[in-house]
Amino acid sequence: MDIQHSEFERKGEFYYEKDGNKLGLMTYSKAGPSKIIIDHTEVDPSLQGEGVGYKLVEAAVEYARENDIKIMPLCPFANAVFKKREEYRDLLF
Repeated sequence: MDIQHSEFERKGEFYYEKDGNKLGLMTYSKAGPSKIIIDHTEVDPSLQGEGVGYKLVEAAVEYARENDIKIMPLCPFANAVFKKREEYRDLLF
């Protein structure tokens, strides 16, 4: 599954797209040059149980590690993933 990433000004998103449709989406806002706030995660019901939401969070974690960025997961889903995965906690601000 190929998770894509796009940024525009102070916002960004990680998403899964199939046949031109975004079926999984996680959005964030930049909080300065070294912090992002994950504010929303959404997955099409047709993909429930396939781990798309987790893959979106994983993509954000990889991005944060590569760019020395901290994450605030305000989105309830992303927050729950960060609570479950101790290996992500060093990225929290």
